[in-house]
Amino acid sequence: MEFSAKQIAAFIDGEIVGDENATVHTFAKIEEGIPGAISFLSNPKYLPYIYDTKSTIILVNKDFVPEKEVPATLIKVDNAYESLAKLLNLYEMSKPKKTGIDSLAFVSPSAKVGENVYIGAFAYIGENVTIGDNTRIYPHTFIGDGVKIGDQCIIYSNVSIYHDCRIGNECILHSGAVIGSDGFGFAPTPDGYEKIPQIGIVILEDRVDIGANACVDRATMGATIIHKGVKLDNLVQIAHNDEIGAHTVMAAQTGIAGSTKVGEWCTFAGQVGVAGHITIGDHVTFGAQSGVPSSTKPNRQLIGTPPMEMKPYFRSASVFRKLPDLSFEVNALRKELEEIKQKLNK
Repeated sequence: MEFSAKQIAAFIDGEIVGDENATVHTFAKIEEGIPGAISFLSNPKYLPYIYDTKSTIILVNKDFVPEKEVPATLIKVDNAYESLAKLLNLYEMSKPKKTGIDSLAFVSPSAKVGENVYIGAFAYIGENVTIGDNTRIYPHTFIGDGVKIGDQCIIYSNVSIYHDCRIGNECILHSGAVIGSDGFGFAPTPDGYEKIPQIGIVILEDRVDIGANACVDRATMGATIIHKGVKLDNLVQIAHNDEIGAHTVMAAQTGIAGSTKVGEWCTFAGQVGVAGHITIGDHVTFGAQSGVPSSTKPNRQLIGTPPMEMKPYFRSASVFRKLPDLSFEVNALRKELEEIKQKLNK
């Protein structure tokens, strides 16, 4: 399917610089551009590529001023990256969608399945499950008894959703994700650790994305709640009774211990570890590999273990690299001081 620069500009409210009839049929990174592709430029590091890329159309921010001639047709927009996301969504929506229940899938007679639903081969749909309209469930997925899934969800292969959990509308669960596994609850006894039954559930609100092999544990009692718009990367662990605020994002290998409340619009870079039974305020950002032992006030940018503000942390890191030399110098000064003391005492 081809689109002209004029059609694309109309869709994303852009301004054309060049040939409005130029057409594209695919996407490409600006450094790997090919004829018939649309690319984008938002990171200044990729600026040199715009002058020799083979892409036909390039999305740029409105403040972009070329230093020399650009062979491609430009479409200027307020935010090139956001506009690219809109186009990618349009492209994805234009693809044909699978529907129907494969003959090799098992669907309990008590399950309620909406319209235009796809259920792939060897998927298991348990008793009293509800599946909303236009939802797609790919092969080898397990949906436990009593689960409720909203409209327009995508649940990829080998996802497991344990009994009674709730999935909102427009959620995406990638392969290997586990929703509703038991929380890590054990009571120490003289004979070892006694398992504490986890009788709660997991609630994913609308437009939640769960990455591959990520786990969201069911609550001991009540619910582990992932609020609307949350995006969890691959290999993220959310423990029992956590509550993750709306539009928070967590990068790979982040782990949140039990009964912690995370605010809205927070950002967790990779491998952040958060202690249990604490509260993280709204609009907090943690840099990669931060260790968070205690509650955090809103509107902060932190990094390290324990976390500190970004600028002091990087100043401290520069000092830390010099510590071996500083230690040598301090020891040398101590030696000189002792020699001076000895001379004075004589």
